[in-house]
Amino acid sequence: MSHHTSLRRGRKAATATLIAAAAALALTACQDDGSGVKSGAPAAPSAATSDSGSATGSASDSSSAASGSSSSEAASQSPSGQASKGTAVRTASARTAAAASTDTSADRCTAEELGLRLGRADVGAGNIRYPLVFTNNGSTSCTLRGYPGVSLIQRDGQMIGKPATREGAAGRAVTLKPGGSAYAVLHTIQDGLNDEPCWKSPYLLQTYPPGSKDAMTLRTSELRVCGGRFTVTALEPGAGQ
Repeated sequence: MSHHTSLRRGRKAATATLIAAAAALALTACQDDGSGVKSGAPAAPSAATSDSGSATGSASDSSSAASGSSSSEAASQSPSGQASKGTAVRTASARTAAAASTDTSADRCTAEELGLRLGRADVGAGNIRYPLVFTNNGSTSCTLRGYPGVSLIQRDGQMIGKPATREGAAGRAVTLKPGGSAYAVLHTIQDGLNDEPCWKSPYLLQTYPPGSKDAMTLRTSELRVCGGRFTVTALEPGAGQ
């Protein structure tokens, strides 16, 4: 073997050794450096993290949608102030109507053909009495007999206290010619005659003529019931005071 052949083989062996050493160094550089991220490549977001973020967003969106839906349903199902007021008025009206006399006369006066007013108070000996006057505004005669149903109503439609109770005899039928009147007497007592407090001042007086299913109302704050005393007499001819 010649000297030149041995020299070439030695150079090849040295070159192979250098290549192997470089490869080893590169492999070492790519090993885990203890941070959990490979040193030789940028860290990429894991699939689990992305899916979790999407799931969270979806759940949040669903929750928001459900919340919005529930709010809409609650809003649609919640009664308004007007609905509550209407219910209160109907309840008060039913109780007032029940306190009226039943008059089945064919010619009885109806609420549609009657006018209504509250007369001047008559005060004496601790008692306060008001004539409640019904006037026939129709074109033909009609009759009234018995007790009207009467109650006091506050602004929100709630009844104040309870309907007036009946006082005295039922009386006889009163025939009202066109323009004619009949009246009942509302009775209460003055403040301080007993330990019961006065009721609130009313916003409306509500009444049902005997036998009528239709209410009549009168705007007044004058009639204030005290001592728990609130009665109504049967109708009689005339306009009271």
